[in-house]
Amino acid sequence: MTDARWDRRPVRRVSAGPDVPDHAGWPRTVPAVDHLLRDGLDLPTGVTVLIGENGSGKSTLVEAIAMAYGLSPEGGSIGARHSTRRTESDLHEWLRLERSVGVRRWGFFLRAETMHGFYSYLADNPGTGDEPDFHALSHGESFLAVLRTRFTSPGFYCLDEPESGLSFSAQVALVSTLHEIGQAGGQVLCATHSPLLAAIPGAHLVEVGPWGLRPTTYGDLEAVAHWRSYLDEPMRYLRHVL
Repeated sequence: MTDARWDRRPVRRVSAGPDVPDHAGWPRTVPAVDHLLRDGLDLPTGVTVLIGENGSGKSTLVEAIAMAYGLSPEGGSIGARHSTRRTESDLHEWLRLERSVGVRRWGFFLRAETMHGFYSYLADNPGTGDEPDFHALSHGESFLAVLRTRFTSPGFYCLDEPESGLSFSAQVALVSTLHEIGQAGGQVLCATHSPLLAAIPGAHLVEVGPWGLRPTTYGDLEAVAHWRSYLDEPMRYLRHVL
């Protein structure tokens, strides 16, 4: 067991708080959400990857944990207040985060679907540093620029499907950055479909599905098995849809 005096994790554990409603509506009906509220989730040092199909609840969990930490639901760091249309659930209000004492409260939430709005927010609220015009960059270039300018010190970094729109080489660069953050003492929570991101060395893998949440290994991931099978023989899958 880690001595609490030396535990530098920004978030040690996520569990249900005192304000979970009794009703069984969404998002409690999502198995992964129900699992979290019943059993909690320990977040180790380094990188934790939630991987599962669309609708499994992985993005809902990352969004709620990011918001419970104090990050904007549409992306950004502590204190970011840009907003377009509210789509987030109330799950963040039901969660309790167990933090380590004395750890600097820095973090960043990067989510693919709202990055365009975040870039506009930065343009309207420029910082003091030298940063690029994100709108002038390609999708992949802008993502990598965010990593270079915002993922710079130990903290709590949440990412929701960051592989969206990234090339193979850009995903490899993302793997390198996230691994470096973990090695430097940062803590990463990432929701993804990508077997490439799930291969981050030393990452704690959690598979999300109808069972809820289950720790797993890279070789046992359903996504890895499907991609290996597809690349070996694409028509094995395509004959069912063409």
